[in-house]
Amino acid sequence: MQRSEDVPPGPAAADLERASDLLTRAERITVLTGAGVSTDSGIPDFRGPQGVWTRNPEAERLSTYQDYRDDPEVRRESWRQRAAHPVWSARPGPAHDALVALERSGRLVALLTQNIDELHQAAGSSPQRVLELHGTMHHTECLSCAARAPMAEALERVAAGEVDPPCPHCGGILKSATISFGQALDVEVLRRARDAALGCDVLLAVGTSLGVHPAAGLVDVAAAARADVVIVNAEPTPYDDIASVVLRGGIGEVLPRILGGASG
Repeated sequence: MQRSEDVPPGPAAADLERASDLLTRAERITVLTGAGVSTDSGIPDFRGPQGVWTRNPEAERLSTYQDYRDDPEVRRESWRQRAAHPVWSARPGPAHDALVALERSGRLVALLTQNIDELHQAAGSSPQRVLELHGTMHHTECLSCAARAPMAEALERVAAGEVDPPCPHCGGILKSATISFGQALDVEVLRRARDAALGCDVLLAVGTSLGVHPAAGLVDVAAAARADVVIVNAEPTPYDDIASVVLRGGIGEVLPRILGGASG
């Protein structure tokens, strides 16, 4: 049994009330989500205490564009891990559901996500509102001809024995349609994300370490436009000092509490 002194304290009641009040009064809310939103769905984060890269720093090579492009073993290991990834059986959690309810209130400008699992869409978030800053794991993209296809097609080939399936159109290297380290974000997606950050009353950053740019820089954009920033994350972030409210605790518990009034 976990001792009471081992359980981290939840957010203070005054902070919960302050965050809920800001979100209830806001007419235009932009949300930025990170890996912490999906941990309740069984998908591990990257930089948390039990994160994929925290436990195995070498795993970061699998998400580095140059290593993936140049090293066949990195690609083979990537395909092994993709095939076994928990994303294929994951289901949306309470945080995803709370953001769907916020959208239905009519005050969500955009849902900017660093996640590649498409759980926001699976929960019912409108694809037109979701901007996938770092792409999606559910499709492949050829590094040579840029052809896209459902990831399921490539994984069927892996299951049939292809350890590094090439592009069926040109024979080039296939990769998940995600943004790796060393790749630039989609210019149009980033433009729309900046517009959403500029045009909101509150920017709500949820489950993100805010350590990866340019996504993290959207907080600066919103704050410079005089929006309130609300951060909900289990660990400290570099932007805590400029936030109107910072809430620590489980995302799946905290987010529905502060959005209860905002989504009504």
